[in-house]
Amino acid sequence: MQRYQIYLTGRVQGVGCRPFIYKLAQTLALTGFVFNDSRGVTVEIQGSPKSIETFLCQLQDVGSRPELLRIDSVEKSEIAIVPTEAAFVIRVSSDQGSPTAGVCPDIAVCLDCLAEMRSPNDFRYRYPFINCTQCGPRYSIIKTIPYDRPNTTMAEFTMCPRCRGQYEDVADRRFHAQPVACPVCGPHVSLLDNRGKLIESQNDSTIARAAELLRKGKILAIKGIGGFHLAVNAFDDRAVKLLRQRKRREAKPFAMMAANLETIRRFAMVDLASEELLANSSSPIVLLDKIEPNLLAASVAEGTRRLGFMLPYAPLHYLLFSEPEIEVLVMTSANLSDDPLICDNDTALEQLNTVADYFLVHDRPIYRQVDDSVMQIVAGKPAFLRRSRGFVPETIHRRRPAIKDIFAAGADLKNTFCFLKGDQFILSEHIGDLEKPAICRHYIHSIEHLAGLFEAKPQAVVCDLHPGYFSTQYAMEYARNHGIHTVLRVQHHWAHAASGIAEYNLDGRVIALIADGTGYGTDGAVWGCECFVCSLTEFDRLGHLAYYLLGGGDLASVEPIRPLLGLCRAAGIELSDEILRRIEPDVQKVQLIRQQIEKKIATVPSSSLGRLFDAAAALVGLGSRNSFEAQLPIALEAIADTNYTESYPIEVVDRPDGTFELSPRAILGGIIDDMRRNTDSAVIASRFHNAIADGLLRFAAKARQKTGLCDVVLSGGVFCNQYLSNRLIRLLQENDFRVFFKRRVPANDGGIALGQAAIAAATVKLMD
Repeated sequence: MQRYQIYLTGRVQGVGCRPFIYKLAQTLALTGFVFNDSRGVTVEIQGSPKSIETFLCQLQDVGSRPELLRIDSVEKSEIAIVPTEAAFVIRVSSDQGSPTAGVCPDIAVCLDCLAEMRSPNDFRYRYPFINCTQCGPRYSIIKTIPYDRPNTTMAEFTMCPRCRGQYEDVADRRFHAQPVACPVCGPHVSLLDNRGKLIESQNDSTIARAAELLRKGKILAIKGIGGFHLAVNAFDDRAVKLLRQRKRREAKPFAMMAANLETIRRFAMVDLASEELLANSSSPIVLLDKIEPNLLAASVAEGTRRLGFMLPYAPLHYLLFSEPEIEVLVMTSANLSDDPLICDNDTALEQLNTVADYFLVHDRPIYRQVDDSVMQIVAGKPAFLRRSRGFVPETIHRRRPAIKDIFAAGADLKNTFCFLKGDQFILSEHIGDLEKPAICRHYIHSIEHLAGLFEAKPQAVVCDLHPGYFSTQYAMEYARNHGIHTVLRVQHHWAHAASGIAEYNLDGRVIALIADGTGYGTDGAVWGCECFVCSLTEFDRLGHLAYYLLGGGDLASVEPIRPLLGLCRAAGIELSDEILRRIEPDVQKVQLIRQQIEKKIATVPSSSLGRLFDAAAALVGLGSRNSFEAQLPIALEAIADTNYTESYPIEVVDRPDGTFELSPRAILGGIIDDMRRNTDSAVIASRFHNAIADGLLRFAAKARQKTGLCDVVLSGGVFCNQYLSNRLIRLLQENDFRVFFKRRVPANDGGIALGQAAIAAATVKLMD
């Protein structure tokens, strides 16, 4: 007879872990107990050595355990036997100790629950909040760890005898499913007009009436799992344009939800990798190539070759799509442009009554609003554009525990923040751009919430090098308020590189190719096309795009004429009046920008590749303004032919100090010459993308020649460009580089906080 104490960490709460262990112990005639605690799951088992060995083997067997259960570590130690013990039991959860248990993300409704919801014989027939241990809300309803019903927003709903019977039956699929409910005891939906007047409150009639309104072209605010969506019929161009007008979202593409995969295939290309991603229990928005001709409203996504689709993930969604003629809906985050996602009924009515005509609401409170995640397929595998619902707050593991807990403030664009606690990076959901006071307040509240949820008590703080970032200023204030003396400021692009190093747990130095729109450099310039050799403790800037002057500060990211004039002046290229008038008809404005650049007034040197993309798109005639971030580069990618292989010439110039520069002169000159010859714009766009990939490959080759390194990390917002990323990854691999493209965090600034935390952990260790 032996007895072992076992600690399990990972995604082990709210996913059927305890019932699985209970049944396994009973099958093997083991005694003992299991319970949730702040760390994860604690087990004590007692029995024969052979039975205990079998128990441990089956615990580690992925195929035999619940689908959502993920075990990151198993710690076991032999302890004294308990002679009087006669059975194996599930004990009441413990809240003792510092929380490190993996909180499960919100999970799409499972097939078993859908089957019950569609069965007239089931007592949850057509119930919009059906769930079990393998699906339903988690992160959006939890207030504190451990994940038990009293610690969630479901605490206010008292279970009826029937639900409680399932909840307490260890053999039932809903054993300790914390959001378990039914029409008798659980949440309900209702339909309101935009003045808050009740229209319908019975589940079936409410959903049927909502579908009728959508068919008539009305705009609905629909409360889901992580917050509200604004929804319209995606075939109704008038309704979509009205939504744009009311939401103040001029051109940025809308995401859509479709009834099923077959429907999506009518409008977009769905390969096997995309199909698996769409059907995943995390249910993200997936960017897919558009099929032409297309019956969807043109105003859903103009100026892009891709459409963003997701499948229903809440029972309410499935019920809505079961109504006649509801096939594809625009489902965009319910907020005014760039404000935080709305999750509260009263707030929705107050802020969206001039946007939505009607409100489909429910009375299950959302404690934590969580936007939809957005993904795409790069080099045959999923990659994030936005990491949020369905994935947060899953942790990213560090090979060794950090000697200090750390708070990383992230960047100001596409902000996420991160806590490092022990060996776990706890990266927040997508927060947004820290430009508006409402987003900044949301950022601060989110930091307080995540810190409280995991009882994070940082001893070091890390932020961006940029002194004007709100995140930088808040990090300094956070350190002062918490008595933290260790404060690190990390260069933006080094943090980009470090996020890739941390994701893959790489040791030693790597080559890093970092490309984005803006990042504060150590020399005061705006960096954005960099070749580093770096580790988590140091970086060496070997190469970059040749500097050019940007005039007008932040306006340079909106008006492509500004970087274009700076690039051309640095390259010695004279633009004709015809080209200039097409991009910017205001002659005086062009002259003023030229004077700024010539006299270096209100300008800053830059190596930004993002602004070169803006300039190239403007030259091709795709527009003279970015009404949303990267609008012009997205349009440039949209027209490029992925089968075209020619590129513009590349000039990489060696400098006396041993570094090298990529000159844009030949690329810009090639575009201008092609425009004069009336070359097809698709050819120009392809040659441009191919040239950039060739230039970055040349960077990597020169870095390898200097260092002997073959590992290449790619990061930065420019690598959200699928065409460029696919081509560069293939070129690097063909030239015997090992490529590390980020998969668990976004390539854009949504991954910055992870890199900051990783650098801080390595630096603090050296300091101590």
